[in-house]
Amino acid sequence: MTDTDETGERRSKRSDPGGGILMGRPFGVPVYVSPSWFLVAALITWVFGDQLDRVLPDLGPARYLVSLFFAVAFYASVLVHELAHTIAALRYKLPVRRIQLQFFGGVSEIEKESETPGREFVLAFVGPLLSLALAGAFYLGMKAVHPATVPGVLLAGLMISNLLVAAFNLLPGLPLDGGRMLRAVIWGITGKPMTGTVAAAWVGRALAVTVLIGLPLLTQTGVLGNPTREIGGMDTVMDALLAAILAAIIWTGAGNSLRMARLREHLPELRARALTRRAIPVQTATPLSEALRRANEAGARALVVVDGQGDPTAIVRETAIASVPEHRRPWVAVSTLAQDLTDGMKVSADLTGEELLEHLRATPATEYLVLEPTGEIYGVLSTLDVEKAFVKAMARPQS
Repeated sequence: MTDTDETGERRSKRSDPGGGILMGRPFGVPVYVSPSWFLVAALITWVFGDQLDRVLPDLGPARYLVSLFFAVAFYASVLVHELAHTIAALRYKLPVRRIQLQFFGGVSEIEKESETPGREFVLAFVGPLLSLALAGAFYLGMKAVHPATVPGVLLAGLMISNLLVAAFNLLPGLPLDGGRMLRAVIWGITGKPMTGTVAAAWVGRALAVTVLIGLPLLTQTGVLGNPTREIGGMDTVMDALLAAILAAIIWTGAGNSLRMARLREHLPELRARALTRRAIPVQTATPLSEALRRANEAGARALVVVDGQGDPTAIVRETAIASVPEHRRPWVAVSTLAQDLTDGMKVSADLTGEELLEHLRATPATEYLVLEPTGEIYGVLSTLDVEKAFVKAMARPQS
């Protein structure tokens, strides 16, 4: 089961368009269950039910209820694993957008990078560590019950599944926890987080190829416990399908890790002051034609509506200006094309990088008023200009 940690939702919503069903908010972090989880739960119920029929044949159809309980308990263990990452992130004052339980495990969406390689290592390691602790707890529970009973089989299954979760996530390749630990080690040695990311991502891609080829071979040779004579054609197909899905998840996750690292590397290039268009103040009743004439004379590209005291009250939208035919512009007041300012549409000229993007994400708009720290109007920032600068920065080779 994969576990990746990626970088204000309304409390009244029971679901999220990209998240699934909202199950709760432990530590203030929303936990979503993806619709794909129900498919996996059904698959686990079916497979584990068949295993129970061999060990406890007297259960009959009730074995599927026991299997469903196992599926829920297993994903509860995955949730505990993710909560370990979340608590560590919150401890380091890193915002966690949400936790999502999905097809092949869980995801903790941590929105910022760790400040040091040591914190990155701890943040990655706590998940597998807690899975190992859970496996140990289930092992101790097994000692207290008879193995040929429902509690004994459930505890054994949960012990083994948590061991597998820990072992798989400790593999040293992104996007797995072991990959993040490897990234932290290389970051600590070289002093360059990007170097660690590139190395761990390529190890992750190598792992994906190894899983794609190696998992079916291990099954075919009986190394995983099944005698080769018991392995049929359907088992071979299922093993190959499972290997392909796991390999695709790891390969895609490694690629996403590279892209995110490259994004963060170029974020400091996004500066509100450099991207802002020069603006001129205009009164509410000023005709659009007159306002545009003044802007052309001043070399400005934006209009800000001000009140009688000179305080900004609205921004004249660029798209609204373009929609007015030139022959009508002398008869249209700028106020009819303006969008009233809210506090979220006011941006400090000193904002850069991730802080700038976070501000724009928090208050979506097409234009923002950029102000000096003293409160004076600096200009207007267009979302389109930010997007163009971002794409241009991402297109340059990494340093």
